[in-house]
Amino acid sequence: MIELEGVPELVDPVMVAAFEGWNDAGDAASTAVAHLDREWKGEVFAALDAEDYYDFQVNRPTVFIEDGVRKVTWPTTRLSVVRVGGEKPRDLVLVRGIEPSMRWRSFCNELLGFAHELGVEMVVVLGALLGDTPHTRPVPISGTTSDADLARRMDLEETKYEGPTGIVGILQEACTHAGVPAVSLWAAVPHYVSQPPNPKATLALLNRLEDLIGVRVPLGELPEDARAWQVGVDQLAAEDTEVAEYVQSLEEARDTAELPEASGEAIAREFERYLRRRDGAGTGPAGPGGHATADGGEGPAGTPFLRDNPSGRSRPPKPPKAGGEDEESSED
Repeated sequence: MIELEGVPELVDPVMVAAFEGWNDAGDAASTAVAHLDREWKGEVFAALDAEDYYDFQVNRPTVFIEDGVRKVTWPTTRLSVVRVGGEKPRDLVLVRGIEPSMRWRSFCNELLGFAHELGVEMVVVLGALLGDTPHTRPVPISGTTSDADLARRMDLEETKYEGPTGIVGILQEACTHAGVPAVSLWAAVPHYVSQPPNPKATLALLNRLEDLIGVRVPLGELPEDARAWQVGVDQLAAEDTEVAEYVQSLEEARDTAELPEASGEAIAREFERYLRRRDGAGTGPAGPGGHATADGGEGPAGTPFLRDNPSGRSRPPKPPKAGGEDEESSED
C-alpha cells in the first residue's frame, strides 16, 4: 500500500509521464513534462527509490556543492502535482525521470499504485522517436491506445505495433492490464537533426496533449524557440547542397503522402486551438543506448545535425528507393 501525505484531493486527475533515454529523441517528451512542471509550479510529492531501478554505471549519480557542502543527486523518477484552474479545473500528476535499467514490471506497478491512490482517471505517456520526417513540416504526432472504445472517442489509433519497445510501451501495457485508460503520444523527430533540444517537437506534443485532455497549456517562449530552431536548421541545411536535396526529397514524400487527406480535420483542429487561445490567456540529458525509431529499431544516440569532423561534415543517409521498405510505424 502506498500512503501519500500532504497531497490534497485532486480534481479529475490525469497522469502525464515522460522518460529520458530510448523513448525521448531530441529530449522532446521529457522537456514537455518539464515545461508543464515549471509553468504550473509543480510540487514534488514522491520519488522512486533509485536503488530499485537504476544501474548507476549506466545512469551515474552527480556530485554538486551547496553552501560549501558536497551533495549527491541520484538518478530517479519523481512525481509532482500541478493544480490547473480555469472554468473546468483539472489536476495533473506529472511523472518525469529516466528509463529504468531493471525491474520494469515493479517500476510500472509502483507508478500505478500512485495512480490508484490519487484517483487518476487516465494515463498519458509522451514519447519521441527518430523518423524520416523533414524539419520544415509540422511535427507528426501519433496517438495510440490499446482501448478500442477510447480510440473511437478520442480520435486515436489502436495499437498495432510489434517489435522492440521501451518503458513507454511497457507502462501502457501495464495500464491496460490494470484497467486504467492509457494513451501514448509520439512525436516524430527528424533523424538528421536529433540533437536536443527540439522545441518544435516539444511544442507539437503539448498542443496534442492540450487537445486530448481539454486543458489549455501555457506555452511561454516555446513557440518563439520553435521558430528560432527551424530558422537555425534551415541555415545549416542551406550550407550543404547534398543535405538540402535530401530535405527536399523528404518534403516531397511527406506532401505526397498527406495530399489525399488534405487536412480538413487538421485545419479545423488548428482553427479551434487558435480560437481558444484568442479568447483567453492560458491557465495557471537523454540516456545512453540511442532512441526509438519509426520502425521500432534503435537509432544513433545524440546524432547531431551536420556534425563537424576532420574530413568535413557528416551526411544523412540517402533516401530509400521507390518501392523500398520504408513504411513508418509508431510504437505503442
